[in-house]
Amino acid sequence: MSGPGKTGETMALAAFVADIVDIPTSVRVILQDAMIDAIGCGLFGLTTEPCRIVHLYALDQAGPPETTLWASGSKRISAANAALAMGTAIHGFDFDDHSRAKIHPGAVVIAAALALGEREGADGRTFLRAVAAGYEVMNRISLAVNPNASRMRGWHLTGTTGTFGAAAAASVILGLDASTTASAFGLAGTQSAGLWAFNADGAMSKRLHPGAAARSGIAAAELAQRGFEGPRYVLEAADGGFLAATSDDVRLGEIARGLGTEWRTEGTCFKPYSCCGSNHASIDAALSLKRDYGFDVSDINKIVVGISRVVERQTGFPYVQGNALNAQMSIRHNVAAALLDGQVLIEQFTSKRLADPALNTLIAQVEVEVDPEMDAIYPAKYAGITTINLRDGRQLRRRVDYSKGMPENRMSIAEIESKYLSLAGTAVGDGTARQILQAVSGIFDAPNLSELSAQLGAVRITP
Repeated sequence: MSGPGKTGETMALAAFVADIVDIPTSVRVILQDAMIDAIGCGLFGLTTEPCRIVHLYALDQAGPPETTLWASGSKRISAANAALAMGTAIHGFDFDDHSRAKIHPGAVVIAAALALGEREGADGRTFLRAVAAGYEVMNRISLAVNPNASRMRGWHLTGTTGTFGAAAAASVILGLDASTTASAFGLAGTQSAGLWAFNADGAMSKRLHPGAAARSGIAAAELAQRGFEGPRYVLEAADGGFLAATSDDVRLGEIARGLGTEWRTEGTCFKPYSCCGSNHASIDAALSLKRDYGFDVSDINKIVVGISRVVERQTGFPYVQGNALNAQMSIRHNVAAALLDGQVLIEQFTSKRLADPALNTLIAQVEVEVDPEMDAIYPAKYAGITTINLRDGRQLRRRVDYSKGMPENRMSIAEIESKYLSLAGTAVGDGTARQILQAVSGIFDAPNLSELSAQLGAVRITP
Protein backbone atom coordinates (compact mmCIF):
# COMPACT_ATOMS: atom_id res chain seq x y z
CA MET A 1 0.00 0.00 0.00
CA SER A 2 1.24 3.48 -0.79
CA GLY A 3 1.58 6.23 1.75
CA PRO A 4 2.17 9.97 1.87
CA GLY A 5 4.99 11.13 -0.36
CA LYS A 6 4.64 8.14 -2.71
CA THR A 7 2.92 7.93 -6.05
CA GLY A 8 0.17 5.41 -5.55
CA GLU A 9 -2.54 3.76 -7.62
CA THR A 10 -5.08 6.55 -7.11
CA MET A 11 -2.63 9.09 -8.45
CA ALA A 12 -1.68 6.88 -11.39
CA LEU A 13 -5.31 6.56 -12.37
CA ALA A 14 -5.84 10.29 -11.94
CA ALA A 15 -2.84 11.06 -14.16
CA PHE A 16 -4.29 8.80 -16.86
CA VAL A 17 -7.60 10.66 -16.69
CA ALA A 18 -5.99 14.11 -16.70
CA ASP A 19 -3.80 13.24 -19.69
CA ILE A 20 -6.33 11.34 -21.76
CA VAL A 21 -6.29 12.62 -25.35
CA ASP A 22 -6.53 10.04 -28.10
CA ILE A 23 -9.25 7.41 -27.90
CA PRO A 24 -8.60 4.26 -29.97
CA THR A 25 -11.03 3.70 -32.80
CA SER A 26 -12.08 0.35 -31.30
CA VAL A 27 -13.03 2.08 -28.03
CA ARG A 28 -14.85 4.88 -29.83
CA VAL A 29 -16.95 2.35 -31.76
CA ILE A 30 -17.97 0.61 -28.53
CA LEU A 31 -18.81 3.90 -26.84
CA GLN A 32 -20.88 4.98 -29.84
CA ASP A 33 -22.93 1.80 -29.43
CA ALA A 34 -23.09 2.50 -25.69
CA MET A 35 -24.53 5.96 -26.30
CA ILE A 36 -27.28 4.62 -28.54
CA ASP A 37 -28.04 1.84 -26.07
CA ALA A 38 -28.10 4.15 -23.05
CA ILE A 39 -30.43 6.72 -24.60
CA GLY A 40 -32.87 3.99 -25.66
CA CYS A 41 -32.80 2.42 -22.21
CA GLY A 42 -33.19 5.83 -20.55
CA LEU A 43 -36.21 6.87 -22.60
CA PHE A 44 -37.94 3.58 -21.89
CA GLY A 45 -36.92 3.82 -18.25
CA LEU A 46 -38.95 7.00 -17.94
CA THR A 47 -42.11 4.99 -18.62
CA THR A 48 -41.59 3.08 -15.36
CA GLU A 49 -42.78 4.11 -11.91
CA PRO A 50 -39.40 4.17 -10.09
CA CYS A 51 -37.89 6.45 -12.72
CA ARG A 52 -40.93 8.74 -12.77
CA ILE A 53 -40.58 9.20 -9.02
CA VAL A 54 -36.89 10.16 -9.30
CA HIS A 55 -37.62 12.35 -12.34
CA LEU A 56 -40.21 14.35 -10.41
CA TYR A 57 -37.91 14.49 -7.38
CA ALA A 58 -35.11 15.96 -9.52
CA LEU A 59 -37.55 18.47 -10.97
CA ASP A 60 -38.73 19.47 -7.49
CA GLN A 61 -35.15 19.89 -6.29
CA ALA A 62 -34.28 21.78 -9.47
CA GLY A 63 -31.39 24.04 -8.44
CA PRO A 64 -29.74 26.43 -10.90
CA PRO A 65 -30.87 26.13 -14.57
CA GLU A 66 -27.75 24.39 -15.90
CA THR A 67 -28.83 21.24 -17.72
CA THR A 68 -31.91 20.13 -19.64
CA LEU A 69 -34.01 17.53 -17.85
CA TRP A 70 -35.28 14.85 -20.21
CA ALA A 71 -39.01 14.83 -20.98
CA SER A 72 -39.66 17.98 -18.97
CA GLY A 73 -40.85 20.45 -21.55
CA SER A 74 -37.21 21.59 -21.83
CA LYS A 75 -36.91 22.66 -18.19
CA ARG A 76 -33.37 23.19 -16.93
CA ILE A 77 -32.16 22.09 -13.51
CA SER A 78 -28.79 21.60 -11.85
CA ALA A 79 -26.36 19.28 -13.60
CA ALA A 80 -26.17 17.08 -10.51
CA ASN A 81 -29.92 16.60 -10.28
CA ALA A 82 -30.18 16.02 -14.02
CA ALA A 83 -27.52 13.31 -13.72
CA LEU A 84 -29.47 11.69 -10.89
CA ALA A 85 -32.57 11.46 -13.07
CA MET A 86 -30.69 10.33 -16.19
CA GLY A 87 -28.68 7.62 -14.47
CA THR A 88 -31.74 6.21 -12.77
CA ALA A 89 -33.68 6.19 -16.05
CA ILE A 90 -30.93 4.46 -18.04
CA HIS A 91 -30.80 1.65 -15.46
CA GLY A 92 -34.55 1.77 -14.96
CA PHE A 93 -35.33 -1.59 -16.59
CA ASP A 94 -32.01 -3.42 -16.23
CA PHE A 95 -31.50 -3.41 -20.00
CA ASP A 96 -28.40 -1.17 -20.06
CA ASP A 97 -24.81 -2.13 -20.83
CA HIS A 98 -22.61 -3.95 -18.34
CA SER A 99 -19.21 -5.60 -18.09
CA ARG A 100 -17.62 -8.66 -16.56
CA ALA A 101 -16.31 -6.35 -13.87
CA LYS A 102 -19.93 -6.66 -12.62
CA ILE A 103 -20.83 -3.03 -13.29
CA HIS A 104 -23.24 -1.02 -15.44
CA PRO A 105 -20.92 1.80 -16.58
CA GLY A 106 -23.15 3.58 -19.10
CA ALA A 107 -25.92 4.48 -16.69
CA VAL A 108 -23.42 6.26 -14.44
CA VAL A 109 -20.80 7.67 -16.78
CA ILE A 110 -22.97 8.76 -19.69
CA ALA A 111 -25.44 10.41 -17.31
CA ALA A 112 -22.68 12.39 -15.57
CA ALA A 113 -20.92 13.34 -18.79
CA LEU A 114 -24.12 14.45 -20.56
CA ALA A 115 -25.34 16.50 -17.62
CA LEU A 116 -22.08 18.31 -16.91
CA GLY A 117 -21.05 18.42 -20.56
CA GLU A 118 -24.16 20.37 -21.52
CA ARG A 119 -23.56 22.89 -18.73
CA GLU A 120 -19.92 23.38 -19.65
CA GLY A 121 -20.50 23.56 -23.41
CA ALA A 122 -18.27 20.55 -24.05
CA ASP A 123 -17.71 19.55 -27.65
CA GLY A 124 -18.09 16.00 -28.90
CA ARG A 125 -14.40 15.19 -28.65
CA THR A 126 -14.23 16.29 -25.02
CA PHE A 127 -17.41 14.37 -24.31
CA LEU A 128 -15.88 11.23 -25.84
CA ARG A 129 -12.75 11.60 -23.69
CA ALA A 130 -14.91 12.03 -20.60
CA VAL A 131 -17.00 8.94 -21.29
CA ALA A 132 -13.92 6.86 -22.12
CA ALA A 133 -12.23 7.96 -18.90
CA GLY A 134 -15.28 7.10 -16.82
CA TYR A 135 -15.72 3.64 -18.34
CA GLU A 136 -12.05 2.81 -17.91
CA VAL A 137 -11.93 4.00 -14.30
CA MET A 138 -15.07 2.09 -13.27
CA ASN A 139 -13.88 -1.12 -14.87
CA ARG A 140 -10.37 -0.98 -13.42
CA ILE A 141 -11.52 -0.18 -9.89
CA SER A 142 -14.13 -2.93 -9.95
CA LEU A 143 -11.55 -5.44 -11.17
CA ALA A 144 -9.16 -4.29 -8.43
CA VAL A 145 -11.76 -4.73 -5.71
CA ASN A 146 -12.36 -8.23 -7.13
CA PRO A 147 -16.00 -8.24 -8.17
CA ASN A 148 -16.65 -11.73 -6.83
CA ALA A 149 -15.35 -10.87 -3.36
CA SER A 150 -17.05 -7.50 -3.15
CA ARG A 151 -20.37 -8.84 -4.45
CA MET A 152 -20.32 -11.66 -1.89
CA ARG A 153 -20.06 -9.01 0.82
CA GLY A 154 -23.33 -7.50 -0.43
CA TRP A 155 -22.01 -4.50 -2.35
CA HIS A 156 -23.65 -3.38 -5.60
CA LEU A 157 -20.56 -2.46 -7.60
CA THR A 158 -22.37 -0.15 -10.01
CA GLY A 159 -23.09 2.07 -7.04
CA THR A 160 -19.81 1.69 -5.20
CA THR A 161 -17.45 2.09 -8.16
CA GLY A 162 -19.79 4.38 -10.05
CA THR A 163 -18.88 7.47 -8.05
CA PHE A 164 -15.30 7.09 -9.34
CA GLY A 165 -16.44 6.71 -12.94
CA ALA A 166 -18.63 9.78 -12.71
CA ALA A 167 -15.84 11.77 -11.04
CA ALA A 168 -13.46 10.76 -13.84
CA ALA A 169 -15.88 11.91 -16.53
CA ALA A 170 -16.57 15.15 -14.66
CA SER A 171 -12.85 15.80 -14.15
CA VAL A 172 -12.23 15.57 -17.89
CA ILE A 173 -15.05 17.96 -18.70
CA LEU A 174 -13.87 20.42 -16.04
CA GLY A 175 -10.27 20.13 -17.24
CA LEU A 176 -8.85 19.16 -13.85
CA ASP A 177 -5.16 18.36 -13.47
CA ALA A 178 -3.96 15.04 -12.06
CA SER A 179 -3.65 16.14 -8.44
CA THR A 180 -7.12 17.68 -8.43
CA THR A 181 -8.56 14.62 -10.17
CA ALA A 182 -7.02 12.41 -7.47
CA SER A 183 -8.68 14.63 -4.88
CA ALA A 184 -11.98 14.21 -6.76
CA PHE A 185 -11.48 10.44 -6.60
CA GLY A 186 -11.00 10.71 -2.87
CA LEU A 187 -14.23 12.63 -2.48
CA ALA A 188 -16.01 10.20 -4.81
CA GLY A 189 -14.80 7.20 -2.86
CA THR A 190 -15.93 8.53 0.48
CA GLN A 191 -19.45 8.93 -1.02
CA SER A 192 -19.56 5.49 -2.64
CA ALA A 193 -22.64 3.43 -1.80
CA GLY A 194 -24.84 0.65 -3.06
CA LEU A 195 -26.20 -2.36 -1.19
CA TRP A 196 -27.69 -5.52 -2.67
CA ALA A 197 -30.53 -5.60 -0.15
CA PHE A 198 -33.02 -4.80 -2.93
CA ASN A 199 -33.03 -8.50 -3.84
CA ALA A 200 -34.83 -9.35 -0.60
CA ASP A 201 -38.05 -7.62 -1.59
CA GLY A 202 -37.63 -6.22 -5.11
CA ALA A 203 -37.04 -2.69 -3.83
CA MET A 204 -36.49 0.24 -6.20
CA SER A 205 -33.04 1.10 -4.82
CA LYS A 206 -31.18 -0.85 -7.53
CA ARG A 207 -32.57 1.58 -10.13
CA LEU A 208 -31.34 4.53 -8.05
CA HIS A 209 -27.71 3.50 -7.57
CA PRO A 210 -26.34 4.67 -10.96
CA GLY A 211 -28.12 8.01 -10.72
CA ALA A 212 -26.93 8.60 -7.18
CA ALA A 213 -23.37 7.68 -8.20
CA ALA A 214 -23.50 10.09 -11.15
CA ARG A 215 -24.68 12.91 -8.92
CA SER A 216 -22.03 12.16 -6.27
CA GLY A 217 -19.24 11.99 -8.83
CA ILE A 218 -20.14 15.40 -10.21
CA ALA A 219 -20.21 16.86 -6.71
CA ALA A 220 -16.80 15.31 -5.99
CA ALA A 221 -15.19 16.87 -9.06
CA GLU A 222 -16.80 20.27 -8.45
CA LEU A 223 -15.66 20.34 -4.83
CA ALA A 224 -12.13 19.32 -5.79
CA GLN A 225 -12.09 22.07 -8.41
CA ARG A 226 -12.93 24.56 -5.66
CA GLY A 227 -10.01 23.39 -3.54
CA PHE A 228 -11.81 21.01 -1.20
CA GLU A 229 -9.35 18.15 -0.79
CA GLY A 230 -10.20 14.47 -0.78
CA PRO A 231 -7.84 11.61 0.15
CA ARG A 232 -5.46 11.09 -2.75
CA TYR A 233 -4.76 7.49 -1.65
CA VAL A 234 -8.42 6.57 -1.41
CA LEU A 235 -8.06 3.35 -3.37
CA GLU A 236 -4.96 1.85 -1.81
CA ALA A 237 -4.98 3.19 1.77
CA ALA A 238 -4.70 0.31 4.24
CA ASP A 239 -6.98 1.92 6.79
CA GLY A 240 -10.27 2.98 5.24
CA GLY A 241 -9.16 2.76 1.63
CA PHE A 242 -11.96 1.87 -0.78
CA LEU A 243 -10.48 -1.46 -1.86
CA ALA A 244 -9.70 -2.77 1.62
CA ALA A 245 -13.05 -1.57 2.97
CA THR A 246 -15.16 -3.29 0.33
CA SER A 247 -13.28 -6.51 -0.43
CA ASP A 248 -11.54 -9.40 1.32
CA ASP A 249 -9.46 -10.20 -1.78
CA VAL A 250 -8.02 -7.00 -3.24
CA ARG A 251 -6.21 -7.11 -6.59
CA LEU A 252 -4.43 -3.78 -6.53
CA GLY A 253 -2.42 -4.46 -9.67
CA GLU A 254 -5.58 -4.24 -11.79
CA ILE A 255 -5.62 -0.46 -11.39
CA ALA A 256 -2.47 0.22 -13.43
CA ARG A 257 -2.00 -3.00 -15.41
CA GLY A 258 -1.77 -1.96 -19.06
CA LEU A 259 -3.13 1.48 -18.21
CA GLY A 260 -3.07 3.61 -21.33
CA THR A 261 -2.34 0.69 -23.67
CA GLU A 262 -5.03 -1.85 -22.80
CA TRP A 263 -8.62 -0.65 -22.63
CA ARG A 264 -10.96 -2.48 -20.28
CA THR A 265 -13.76 -0.54 -22.01
CA GLU A 266 -13.42 -2.99 -24.90
CA GLY A 267 -15.03 -5.55 -22.60
CA THR A 268 -18.36 -3.69 -22.59
CA CYS A 269 -21.34 -6.01 -23.00
CA PHE A 270 -24.75 -5.17 -24.43
CA LYS A 271 -27.95 -6.92 -23.41
CA PRO A 272 -30.31 -8.69 -25.81
CA TYR A 273 -32.45 -9.66 -22.79
CA SER A 274 -33.92 -7.30 -20.19
CA CYS A 275 -32.66 -9.15 -17.13
CA CYS A 276 -29.49 -9.73 -15.12
CA GLY A 277 -26.52 -10.17 -17.47
CA SER A 278 -25.20 -13.09 -15.42
CA ASN A 279 -28.26 -15.08 -16.54
CA HIS A 280 -27.84 -14.57 -20.29
CA ALA A 281 -25.64 -17.60 -20.98
CA SER A 282 -28.18 -19.92 -19.36
CA ILE A 283 -30.94 -18.28 -21.40
CA ASP A 284 -28.98 -18.73 -24.64
CA ALA A 285 -28.32 -22.36 -23.74
CA ALA A 286 -32.02 -23.00 -23.10
CA LEU A 287 -33.11 -21.29 -26.31
CA SER A 288 -30.58 -23.17 -28.43
CA LEU A 289 -31.67 -26.52 -26.96
CA LYS A 290 -35.29 -25.80 -27.76
CA ARG A 291 -34.39 -24.66 -31.26
CA ASP A 292 -32.22 -27.70 -31.98
CA TYR A 293 -34.45 -30.39 -30.48
CA GLY A 294 -37.91 -28.91 -31.05
CA PHE A 295 -39.51 -30.11 -27.82
CA ASP A 296 -42.58 -28.49 -26.27
CA VAL A 297 -42.52 -27.12 -22.73
CA SER A 298 -45.10 -29.75 -21.81
CA ASP A 299 -42.41 -32.36 -22.56
CA ILE A 300 -40.15 -31.00 -19.80
CA ASN A 301 -39.77 -32.89 -16.56
CA LYS A 302 -37.02 -30.82 -14.98
CA ILE A 303 -34.57 -28.03 -15.85
CA VAL A 304 -31.21 -27.75 -14.11
CA VAL A 305 -29.13 -24.59 -14.41
CA GLY A 306 -25.44 -24.80 -13.50
CA ILE A 307 -23.81 -21.51 -12.51
CA SER A 308 -21.11 -20.02 -10.27
CA ARG A 309 -21.58 -19.51 -6.54
CA VAL A 310 -21.74 -15.74 -7.02
CA VAL A 311 -24.51 -16.01 -9.60
CA GLU A 312 -26.28 -18.57 -7.42
CA ARG A 313 -26.25 -16.04 -4.58
CA GLN A 314 -27.29 -13.22 -6.88
CA THR A 315 -29.96 -14.78 -9.08
CA GLY A 316 -30.49 -18.39 -7.98
CA PHE A 317 -32.67 -17.60 -4.98
CA PRO A 318 -36.02 -19.44 -4.62
CA TYR A 319 -38.42 -17.50 -6.81
CA VAL A 320 -41.66 -16.18 -5.40
CA GLN A 321 -43.93 -14.26 -7.73
CA GLY A 322 -43.36 -10.58 -7.06
CA ASN A 323 -42.52 -7.51 -9.11
CA ALA A 324 -40.46 -6.96 -12.26
CA LEU A 325 -37.17 -6.55 -10.39
CA ASN A 326 -37.58 -9.87 -8.57
CA ALA A 327 -38.20 -11.56 -11.90
CA GLN A 328 -35.37 -9.78 -13.72
CA MET A 329 -32.90 -10.98 -11.12
CA SER A 330 -34.25 -14.57 -11.04
CA ILE A 331 -32.47 -17.10 -13.25
CA ARG A 332 -35.38 -19.47 -12.67
CA HIS A 333 -37.84 -16.99 -14.11
CA ASN A 334 -35.55 -15.98 -16.98
CA VAL A 335 -34.86 -19.52 -18.22
CA ALA A 336 -38.51 -20.53 -17.89
CA ALA A 337 -39.72 -17.41 -19.71
CA ALA A 338 -37.21 -18.01 -22.50
CA LEU A 339 -38.43 -21.58 -23.00
CA LEU A 340 -42.09 -20.62 -22.87
CA ASP A 341 -42.01 -17.39 -24.88
CA GLY A 342 -38.82 -17.64 -26.92
CA GLN A 343 -37.60 -14.31 -25.54
CA VAL A 344 -36.88 -12.42 -22.33
CA LEU A 345 -37.88 -8.86 -23.10
CA ILE A 346 -40.15 -6.18 -21.69
CA GLU A 347 -43.27 -8.26 -22.26
CA GLN A 348 -42.02 -11.01 -19.95
CA PHE A 349 -42.07 -8.67 -16.94
CA THR A 350 -45.56 -7.20 -17.02
CA SER A 351 -47.76 -7.85 -14.00
CA LYS A 352 -50.07 -9.98 -16.13
CA ARG A 353 -47.23 -12.11 -17.45
CA LEU A 354 -45.67 -12.56 -14.02
CA ALA A 355 -49.01 -13.92 -12.75
CA ASP A 356 -49.43 -16.41 -15.60
CA PRO A 357 -49.97 -19.94 -14.17
CA ALA A 358 -48.16 -21.66 -17.05
CA LEU A 359 -45.06 -19.55 -16.52
CA ASN A 360 -45.03 -20.10 -12.76
CA THR A 361 -45.53 -23.85 -13.20
CA LEU A 362 -42.47 -23.99 -15.46
CA ILE A 363 -40.46 -21.81 -13.07
CA ALA A 364 -41.13 -24.38 -10.34
CA GLN A 365 -39.46 -27.02 -12.52
CA VAL A 366 -36.16 -25.10 -12.62
CA GLU A 367 -33.43 -26.18 -10.23
CA VAL A 368 -30.23 -24.23 -9.65
CA GLU A 369 -26.86 -25.70 -8.70
CA VAL A 370 -23.34 -24.38 -8.28
CA ASP A 371 -21.22 -25.98 -11.00
CA PRO A 372 -17.49 -26.20 -10.16
CA GLU A 373 -16.46 -25.40 -13.74
CA MET A 374 -18.69 -22.34 -13.89
CA ASP A 375 -17.49 -21.24 -10.46
CA ALA A 376 -13.84 -21.47 -11.50
CA ILE A 377 -14.19 -19.17 -14.51
CA TYR A 378 -16.66 -16.51 -13.28
CA PRO A 379 -16.57 -13.54 -13.87
CA ALA A 380 -13.85 -13.92 -16.55
CA LYS A 381 -16.62 -15.80 -18.36
CA TYR A 382 -20.29 -15.20 -17.67
CA ALA A 383 -20.91 -18.85 -18.56
CA GLY A 384 -23.83 -21.12 -17.80
CA ILE A 385 -25.02 -24.69 -18.33
CA THR A 386 -28.65 -25.58 -18.92
CA THR A 387 -29.74 -29.21 -18.71
CA ILE A 388 -33.29 -30.14 -19.71
CA ASN A 389 -34.70 -33.51 -18.66
CA LEU A 390 -37.60 -34.56 -20.87
CA ARG A 391 -40.42 -36.88 -19.91
CA ASP A 392 -39.31 -39.40 -22.55
CA GLY A 393 -36.04 -39.91 -20.65
CA ARG A 394 -33.77 -37.76 -22.81
CA GLN A 395 -31.37 -35.40 -21.08
CA LEU A 396 -30.31 -32.38 -23.14
CA ARG A 397 -27.33 -30.35 -21.95
CA ARG A 398 -25.70 -27.21 -23.32
CA ARG A 399 -22.95 -24.94 -22.05
CA VAL A 400 -22.59 -21.36 -23.28
CA ASP A 401 -19.46 -19.39 -22.44
CA TYR A 402 -20.17 -16.25 -24.48
CA SER A 403 -23.79 -15.25 -24.66
CA LYS A 404 -25.08 -12.84 -27.27
CA GLY A 405 -23.91 -9.31 -26.49
CA MET A 406 -20.57 -10.33 -24.96
CA PRO A 407 -17.39 -8.96 -26.58
CA GLU A 408 -16.71 -12.39 -28.09
CA ASN A 409 -20.26 -12.54 -29.49
CA ARG A 410 -21.11 -8.93 -30.15
CA MET A 411 -24.42 -7.44 -31.11
CA SER A 412 -24.11 -5.70 -34.48
CA ILE A 413 -24.80 -2.00 -34.88
CA ALA A 414 -28.03 -3.01 -36.65
CA GLU A 415 -29.03 -5.03 -33.58
CA ILE A 416 -28.10 -2.18 -31.23
CA GLU A 417 -30.17 0.27 -33.26
CA SER A 418 -33.09 -2.16 -33.49
CA LYS A 419 -33.06 -2.52 -29.70
CA TYR A 420 -32.88 1.27 -29.35
CA LEU A 421 -35.83 1.82 -31.70
CA SER A 422 -37.90 -0.76 -29.86
CA LEU A 423 -37.28 0.92 -26.50
CA ALA A 424 -37.27 4.57 -27.54
CA GLY A 425 -40.13 4.05 -29.99
CA THR A 426 -42.27 2.63 -27.21
CA ALA A 427 -41.55 5.68 -25.05
CA VAL A 428 -41.68 8.58 -27.53
CA GLY A 429 -42.91 7.21 -30.85
CA ASP A 430 -40.92 5.91 -33.81
CA GLY A 431 -40.49 9.24 -35.60
CA THR A 432 -39.09 11.07 -32.59
CA ALA A 433 -36.93 8.06 -31.72
CA ARG A 434 -35.34 8.16 -35.18
CA GLN A 435 -34.64 11.89 -34.93
CA ILE A 436 -32.88 11.38 -31.60
CA LEU A 437 -30.93 8.44 -33.02
CA GLN A 438 -29.50 10.70 -35.70
CA ALA A 439 -28.26 13.18 -33.09
CA VAL A 440 -26.84 10.42 -30.88
CA SER A 441 -25.03 8.81 -33.80
CA GLY A 442 -23.06 11.99 -34.47
CA ILE A 443 -22.51 13.07 -30.88
CA PHE A 444 -18.72 12.57 -30.75
CA ASP A 445 -18.26 14.90 -33.72
CA ALA A 446 -20.77 17.52 -32.61
CA PRO A 447 -19.68 21.07 -31.69
CA ASN A 448 -21.61 20.70 -28.41
CA LEU A 449 -24.32 18.62 -26.79
CA SER A 450 -27.12 21.14 -27.22
CA GLU A 451 -28.98 19.50 -30.12
CA LEU A 452 -29.25 16.14 -28.39
CA SER A 453 -30.10 17.75 -25.05
CA ALA A 454 -32.82 19.87 -26.66
CA GLN A 455 -34.40 16.85 -28.31
CA LEU A 456 -34.34 14.82 -25.11
CA GLY A 457 -35.77 17.71 -23.09
CA ALA A 458 -38.67 18.19 -25.49
CA VAL A 459 -39.89 14.59 -25.75
CA ARG A 460 -43.18 13.49 -24.29
CA ILE A 461 -43.19 10.08 -22.68
CA THR A 462 -46.00 7.66 -23.42
CA PRO A 463 -46.93 5.95 -20.12
